[in-house]
Amino acid sequence: MSRVCIIFLSLVFSLTVKSQSSQRPNIILIMTDDQGYGDFGFTGNPYVQTPTIDRLATEGTLFTNFYVSPVCAPTRSSLMTGKQSIRTGVYDTYNGGAIMDTKEITIAEMLVGQGYATGIFGKWHLGDTYPNRPSDQGFAQSLVHNAGGMAQVGDPNTYFKEKSYFDATLWKDNQRIETQGYCSDVFTDAAIDFMGSNKNQPFFAYLAFNAPHTPLEVPESYYEKYKDQGLDEVAFVEKGYPVPPMTAKDREDARRVYAMVENIDDNIARIIDKLEKDGLMDNTIIFFLTDNGPQQRRFTAGFRGTKGTVYEGGVRVPLIVYPRQSNLERINAPTAHMDIFPTIMAVCGLKYQHDIDGISLTDLFENKPAKFESRIIYHHWTRGHLTPYQNMAIRQGDYKLVGHADYDAKIQDFELFNLREDPFEQKNLVMSHAQEAEKLKEKLDNWIQEEVWKITADPKIVIGSAEENPTILNRNDAKGQPGIWAQDQIYGYWDVEVATSGYYSFDYFFLNPLPEKSKIRLNLKPIEYTRSIQTKEENNIKLSDLYIPAGRYRLETWCQHSDGGYILPFSVEVSKK
Repeated sequence: MSRVCIIFLSLVFSLTVKSQSSQRPNIILIMTDDQGYGDFGFTGNPYVQTPTIDRLATEGTLFTNFYVSPVCAPTRSSLMTGKQSIRTGVYDTYNGGAIMDTKEITIAEMLVGQGYATGIFGKWHLGDTYPNRPSDQGFAQSLVHNAGGMAQVGDPNTYFKEKSYFDATLWKDNQRIETQGYCSDVFTDAAIDFMGSNKNQPFFAYLAFNAPHTPLEVPESYYEKYKDQGLDEVAFVEKGYPVPPMTAKDREDARRVYAMVENIDDNIARIIDKLEKDGLMDNTIIFFLTDNGPQQRRFTAGFRGTKGTVYEGGVRVPLIVYPRQSNLERINAPTAHMDIFPTIMAVCGLKYQHDIDGISLTDLFENKPAKFESRIIYHHWTRGHLTPYQNMAIRQGDYKLVGHADYDAKIQDFELFNLREDPFEQKNLVMSHAQEAEKLKEKLDNWIQEEVWKITADPKIVIGSAEENPTILNRNDAKGQPGIWAQDQIYGYWDVEVATSGYYSFDYFFLNPLPEKSKIRLNLKPIEYTRSIQTKEENNIKLSDLYIPAGRYRLETWCQHSDGGYILPFSVEVSKK
């Protein structure tokens, strides 16, 4: 949603705010990237050192049945909006599926209109261009990287692999800057500065670490603590946890992840110290969670599966709310990322009038679980759009139905688990409890037919606007074939809206020099512009002074070989005169 809509929101929404602004709580939302349920001391891992997070879990309220999406961007859209991710236009981590529809209302948009200072530090992953940037979605301050991760396509740090997490190129309030230091430290520094600058007004700080996502880069001082760890599986087996088989590479990856996690823990300690020093701890609520399960095979507290799967190891993570908001140390009711939006609204005394899918956790703080006992939670992810019944699950009550099957699959092609009796999903009950399985499948089918088909979200990239010129079209946001993210010789396009009619320039960057006797083609139906390539040494090509009327387009552009093959540009910078 744009800045203009923020003003509109403050008029439209009926808001109930406590009489003194100083009484409204500060909100700190901390999320890590690819940190699984088993990557903490408090969940039984004897190797990783997380004393600060362990303290938050012990002294706060720990939600043990908390769910997120199988991958990054869908989790982030649900977190920000309180909705199932597919309703927001987000369905994937790239291939155009990580751009959130601007009609969505975020936590930041709700809070900024009520006197809150709002800032994001770290990973956004819901759109890198206007009108999808954090600044367009309610965050007054931002320090973020582009795309889905540092060193991924769409992010300039991709050119500096093996050191991309150090001295990184980032975007501060939409301006490209060069930073010094390790990325998790840099993001924490910015969050601390933000808190200090806004200690006299309520603030919302979203600290979204990109660690311990790959590449697994970490300061040497942290790696030294783990490099000789054997990571003996016996320590987990003795606790009764199933442990996936780990290769030598898996173990080395785990060492590096644990080092990155300890660095995160130290940075969270710095956040706590700042709050205590400024006397803000008594009026601050911290939410801590992770975005999905681990990418690599390692200890998962016994849960089956990893990132990308709909098994518990891919979608169940801990949620900590600190300080404790009730007399309950642990809450076991099924809860989810989309519950954070209404919870923050409730604790801040704000009401909203639009439709969401989340349920405020405040009922659980008061030991009122009724709304949660029969709720349905859906999980799904495939590379591209939702695909019945591929990597899809539905949970209600104790039972969870999992599908890895074709659209016309029979019930025996599914898996059914009783999570109360079998939290590690080891015993498939689909044949012995076929009636229960059929009930869940019917509900899943009804959701697809009655809800998914009604979705109208239509994210787009706007070019030629006063808010952003030039606009960089990157691979992360390109749509097309599944391999479009990393491959060159593949077809792709961008969904764009040209804000104003006029003359535009297109500055192309290709990863490799283009072949001789090839041609750049830019298709904006009903017009296609072309330019011939004369020398094979070129990989930076510019098309200038192209007239384009305002309107919505599928922007298709590529270099075409003399033999007819395609080469997709790595990025295209579009400028309006």
